[in-house]
Amino acid sequence: MAGAHFSPHLPVKKLAANLTFQVLFAIALGVLVGALFPKLGAALKPVADTFVNLVKMLIAPIIFFTVVLGIAGMGSLKKVGRVGGKALLYFEAVTTLALAIGIGVANLTRPGAGLQAVASAVLRDAKKTEEAAKFTAQAGELNWAEFIAHIVPANVVDAFAKGDILQVLLFAILFGLALNRLGDYAQPLVKTFDRLSHVLFGVLALVMKLAPLGAFGGMAFTIGKYGLAALLPLGKLMLVVYATMFLFIFGVLNLVLRYYRLRLGPYLGFIKEEILLVLGTSSSESALPRMIDKMERYGCSRSVAGLVIPTGYSFNLDGTSIYLSIAVIFLAQAFNIPLSLGQQLSLIAVLVVTSKGAAGVTGSGFIVLASTLAATKTIPVESVALLLGVDRFMSEARAITNVIGNGVAALVIAKSEGEFDEARHQLALQGRSVPEALPPVPVAPPLAKTKKL
Repeated sequence: MAGAHFSPHLPVKKLAANLTFQVLFAIALGVLVGALFPKLGAALKPVADTFVNLVKMLIAPIIFFTVVLGIAGMGSLKKVGRVGGKALLYFEAVTTLALAIGIGVANLTRPGAGLQAVASAVLRDAKKTEEAAKFTAQAGELNWAEFIAHIVPANVVDAFAKGDILQVLLFAILFGLALNRLGDYAQPLVKTFDRLSHVLFGVLALVMKLAPLGAFGGMAFTIGKYGLAALLPLGKLMLVVYATMFLFIFGVLNLVLRYYRLRLGPYLGFIKEEILLVLGTSSSESALPRMIDKMERYGCSRSVAGLVIPTGYSFNLDGTSIYLSIAVIFLAQAFNIPLSLGQQLSLIAVLVVTSKGAAGVTGSGFIVLASTLAATKTIPVESVALLLGVDRFMSEARAITNVIGNGVAALVIAKSEGEFDEARHQLALQGRSVPEALPPVPVAPPLAKTKKL
């Protein structure tokens, strides 16, 4: 046959069409462009920003419909509260553990030791001090009371327009609870929302075809603007941060999954495209909509995935917690400021609060770090200038750990609630899970007849 002559080339074509290969190739190309043509690489930031914005424009509506459909299909309102409560308890336990691990590792490895001269020189650099001032100015604006008040939107349309995840999530929960209470009377609207949800995921599939372009632009910008040379003075800090996050994923999260009779390797393989996407764009938000879909295809019920994943993006930032705790101890060592055990425990307590207070804010890692230093009044807030050169290189590790941790959280809650579909899980492991093959979303049974007004 004519096609048989070209069969040796078919695997190559299949590989080139694979999204994972495309993103990996784009990242490698971005590193080369940024290293060889720094000015060109730095100018490619709009390419990455445009792709991330394409994804962000879908986040709010996808979260809304996913959460509403999940709660409407959950049945008992007590179950909704139980799932949410379990998720928050899990988030607090794991992020507090991450903070403690980060501080412990930083004390053992002492990445800031011997950098006193470099630290002093950085503070004398007026340009860098000015750049750091942008973050320190915002540090005083963050407090827990304002964060709680901000969750409630004054205007629902404004919440969607700004893409404020927490505000959209709150409105979606209330909307879903109302639909749940209406029972069969609300089913026509539930079915309409289900169709709209499928359309939005269809749009997302189209946008994801541009993922390699976004990854290329993001990596070229990072290397081109900051340069590989920026890594040398603070190389030990980067090594400690990356190694700690690696150990957290393959140690703590691996043990958590094993307890629930799940394996880390297959899970990471299933979300490899999302991990690579985050690596290229340095943004965990770029993977948020797909993680909801992926966790549902991996076995989680829609209700659990829809509630846990979006909430985790504000309350379950494992990677950010590790980075913040190591960064605080690193700065104390670099500026030769001894911290007692009591002071370090108080830092963990403050970080538990501040790590949530900047959720959804651009540059949140730096703002949280500055606000923590401002709250403890032990280390100069201006010291964050020392991290400006390498922060971008560590943002990938933070974002990847956050994404992996949120997926694990969804699996844990789904398993503990009996909301895990083993048959669907096995299909996913065999690579046979596709959105079109999913069964219809379960419709909530009528809880009570609602009188027509």
